[in-house]
Amino acid sequence: MSSELDRMKRAFGRQDAIRPDENARKAAIQAAMSQFDEEFSSARQGLAGDDRPRKRNSTLLNAFNWRRLMTIPHPNRTQWLAGGASIAVLALAIVSVDQIRPDLFPSERQSTVETEITQLAASADESDQAAREQIETAFHESAPVAESVVAQDHAAGGAVSTMSAERRLRAPASQSKALTGVAASQPLADRPAPSGYQDQGRDKFADITPNQVKRVTEAPVSTFSVDVDTASYSFLRSALNRGVLPQTDALRIEEMINYFDYDYAPPVNAEEPFKAQVTIMPSPWNDNNKLLSIGIKGYELPKAEAPPANLVFLIDTSGSMDAPDKLPLLRNAFRLLLSTLKPQDTVAIVAYAGGAGTVLEPTKVADRNTILTALENLDAGGSTAGAEGIRLAYQLAEQQMAKDGVNRVMLATDGDFNVGITDTDELTDFVERKRRSGVSLSVLGFGRGNYNDELMQSLAQNGNGNAAYIDTLSEARKVLVEEAGSTLFTIAKDVKLQLEFNPATVSEYRLIGYETRILNREDFNNDKIDAGDIGAGHTVTALYEFTPAGAPGQLIDDLRYGNADTPSAEPGNDEYAFLKIRYKLPDSDTSRLISVPVTKDRETAEIAGAPQEARFAAAVAGFGQLLRGGRHTGQYSYEDVIALAQSAKGEDRFGYRAEFINLVRLAQSAAALEPLDQ
Repeated sequence: MSSELDRMKRAFGRQDAIRPDENARKAAIQAAMSQFDEEFSSARQGLAGDDRPRKRNSTLLNAFNWRRLMTIPHPNRTQWLAGGASIAVLALAIVSVDQIRPDLFPSERQSTVETEITQLAASADESDQAAREQIETAFHESAPVAESVVAQDHAAGGAVSTMSAERRLRAPASQSKALTGVAASQPLADRPAPSGYQDQGRDKFADITPNQVKRVTEAPVSTFSVDVDTASYSFLRSALNRGVLPQTDALRIEEMINYFDYDYAPPVNAEEPFKAQVTIMPSPWNDNNKLLSIGIKGYELPKAEAPPANLVFLIDTSGSMDAPDKLPLLRNAFRLLLSTLKPQDTVAIVAYAGGAGTVLEPTKVADRNTILTALENLDAGGSTAGAEGIRLAYQLAEQQMAKDGVNRVMLATDGDFNVGITDTDELTDFVERKRRSGVSLSVLGFGRGNYNDELMQSLAQNGNGNAAYIDTLSEARKVLVEEAGSTLFTIAKDVKLQLEFNPATVSEYRLIGYETRILNREDFNNDKIDAGDIGAGHTVTALYEFTPAGAPGQLIDDLRYGNADTPSAEPGNDEYAFLKIRYKLPDSDTSRLISVPVTKDRETAEIAGAPQEARFAAAVAGFGQLLRGGRHTGQYSYEDVIALAQSAKGEDRFGYRAEFINLVRLAQSAAALEPLDQ
């Protein structure tokens, strides 16, 4: 055996294995993975400012002479590695941390540690306790560095990675001046997660308490704001297509119902922007009850009459958007939206990650190539300063206000705000104040795993906009092409519905869905109270289940000592209820009133005799209630939902209703909890 091997054996043979700090070990492994990704991935990577070094630290690696190490005869190599494995980890940690975060490893201390380790490797005859103490000292010098890297990255919700800030918010050369709002160099916590990174189990939804059955003699009036959002249905579809049931709070039944277009009677002109269509039929899941359907169809705005549009695309380019169903899908969605705009409309682009910057100044849609190039050059990486992006987007929209036109910020994100203002109430207060300037806010949600639906719903509701969830390119086409008018152009704002039930004919009732849109009774006549907006061509459906007076199966017992309110004989037993709708025209602050008596002549004796649209809406409502536990649906089943939906599928031009039926089938075998990604 050579003298060199003898010296190495003496140096390491008698020492115990040094267990590295756990955080340092994780940082070293992550750094090695990043190095591997760089060498074997076709994607260009780099540090802020300069390309990532592609050459390993030859001085340090050569000091260990790995080739000779791995040719040591087997019996001796095992013992050597038992004591020396920690040095390999140490070397990897020092080399990788230096390459990833030179700012955390001062050059003078780096040089000292490297020298110490090199000397130990070259002069291994200094074994015994002194050598071991030197090894431990050198190792622990590097541990705080690796631990700092991990701690900073964890605080930002990201992972160690290497994409440059310039590439994340890279604009065409002609637009480079516009990026002054984005830092040229982001700290490690602001850099993207490795390609393919996927959060899991961090989706956030607002808590929903289902509407309860109410007794008419105690609470005869129900008031709520319309809801034209569809995000809940798309998220449900995404989950079921992965073979898993979504969280219960992700299911807003009114959004599931309103995902579909319904053939209600259209209004004649924009001055009376919608009509109400009322139908009463037997409840599909309770023989003692009836189902009241209220349908509204918004005025369909001819394309030639569409007002000019001033749009700001506010795009999340943070590290959490680095997934196929996020930023790449987002780019394609906005390309589709461009095809619906007129040449004289304007589009600007603001992107945000660790900071926010203007990627594209307001540009006419006629200059389509410039807009597309700006979209194409967006890359994901960094933390998420969403509030700063919102502030900048509103500022840009206000600078380019279209008189008598649409001024709208289109926020596209997964909602994972983690830098700057992140409090939902503070953000929605800002958006609420800004809507008074005439700029509205719509939200397009993307991705899963860390999808913050609660924040996005709140922003859209307070920003006089709508919220959609884009899970496929087909959904992007539905929202931004087929329904472009309803997505962009408002025909009525602050739309509220109030239904007063007649205690002479109705004993109990329950509003299905709209839990997050409930208003106080006095809010109905208060024009200062904000409510939902309806876009051109939008349909809105609301369902009540009620128990006729005298019918069996009441859930609430009569009071022993009577009630101060007794059923009145007026206005007559031919009315179940009285419907009132308040709305404002887009350019008005004073509401108008529509009143419709709900009479028995609107009732059908059999479900099969009810209008097709009411039957399909009932099927969707039944499905939503089953997914939420079926508290009020008795023995109603998924097969019953399928049968009712099949009977009311109709022409189904785009196949959305057929897709719904297939989703009901998938729900029958879906897992209750998504398995952990390994």
